[in-house]
Amino acid sequence: MEKPLPPIPAKRYFTIGEVAELCGVKPHVLRYWEQEFTQLRPMKRRGNRRYYQHHEVLMIRRIRSLLYDQGFTINGARHKLQEIAQSEREQARTGEARLSDLDGLDSDVSAASPLDQDDAPEDESVSEQIRQVERELKEIRDLLSV
Repeated sequence: MEKPLPPIPAKRYFTIGEVAELCGVKPHVLRYWEQEFTQLRPMKRRGNRRYYQHHEVLMIRRIRSLLYDQGFTINGARHKLQEIAQSEREQARTGEARLSDLDGLDSDVSAASPLDQDDAPEDESVSEQIRQVERELKEIRDLLSV
């Protein structure tokens, strides 16, 4: 059985050697993938040294999974990544539309609740769960609106 990939440390930049270890591939493979996948554009510094950011490490892990685990060809993986990116953009757009619906939410859950007071659940934990979900949705809305 193949050992799992190590967790990605909380760093801003990673060298090619670090990324190779984090993703379970050799540095020459990473340099090749940079030519094949336009999404991979590590920052280059003195002497053409590559520095990858966290999102690029995640992209490399996704590419590795497509190629090694799921059996895609380079061309197939390239197309799959484009499909994934498009789907994420569409989800973000529809998510923004749904978030605009949340703008009218009142902080008082009982006022926004579709239940009549007679139909309200007797269990207080359900009310608290609803308040927690509302707080989380507002936090998400605030994060996305920045």
